[in-house]
Amino acid sequence: MRKIFIYLMLMFAVNLSASEIKWAKDFDSGIKEATRFNKPVFFVSSRHTCKYCVILEKTAFSDKKVIDTLNNNFVSIISYSDEKDYMPKGLWRPGTPALWFLKSNGEPMYEALMGALSSSDLLKAIDIVKKEFEKQQGKKIQ
Repeated sequence: MRKIFIYLMLMFAVNLSASEIKWAKDFDSGIKEATRFNKPVFFVSSRHTCKYCVILEKTAFSDKKVIDTLNNNFVSIISYSDEKDYMPKGLWRPGTPALWFLKSNGEPMYEALMGALSSSDLLKAIDIVKKEFEKQQGKKIQ
């Protein structure tokens, strides 16, 4: 009986952790992880008090397909300006949310997408970035 309980608790923990985006601890550790695993970076500049940041978190960032795609193919980093999180000067934009797709080394692949994207629009952008990253790296990511 105890083994069944432990198994159920582990399954619950796995399902719970897969229900949200796995954010890197900070920008530097995220870039190190991306470099180590040769993955592109999804970087978000956000604020807790930003209306559109909250909408983005409640919609696209809560969508299971978005979560699974980001967790499997990208290293995700979020920086909150109202918490004074580190953000490279080159990635700063006057508005939030700003969504960046970066190479493993932290260089931008494209200009930032601004605002609360829908899940479908974010997934379209992710698909474009995955294909471009694969082309640049000469290998396919999941």
